[in-house]
Amino acid sequence: MKNLFVLCILTLSLSCDDGDLQIETIDFDSVDISTCESTVTTSSTIFFKISDDEALILELESGVLKNEVSETFSSAIPGKSQLTYRIFSDDVDSDYFCDDIPTATPTVVEEIEAEDGEVLITTTLAEGSTDTYEHTLELSGITFITSTDQRITDLQISEFGVITTTAN
Repeated sequence: MKNLFVLCILTLSLSCDDGDLQIETIDFDSVDISTCESTVTTSSTIFFKISDDEALILELESGVLKNEVSETFSSAIPGKSQLTYRIFSDDVDSDYFCDDIPTATPTVVEEIEAEDGEVLITTTLAEGSTDTYEHTLELSGITFITSTDQRITDLQISEFGVITTTAN
């Protein structure tokens, strides 16, 4: 009986722990890109995607969007640009980001800033237009590390979205 008790204690102490990892994947591919501005301009820098109680927020370096056709431009994360993943206590909407005075609820449960990666921006002239530009934003090599040092590896966020601007 004593051996059985020791065996049970040993088994419990050696069992695997998942580290209480809350986040298994970050998947925003099917979510449209948003901004608080009614008209996106080349000086716009904050874009976000909202999925129920999660948000992915991209802050671009100033002046990175240009109304000119260009090869792919790269902006480093972190550094010149920043990507943040947030989990909220309840569903969130664009008012949370766009109101002058943020709402009290929902609250941020967890916030994780990207530790590595880059934003790739390709600008083309919109089809049939002479003054409308489409900026395709893609994310590459993004690494998130949680506060418990867990790396999130199954990222589904390579295509962030397309932003349209018009030359003045």
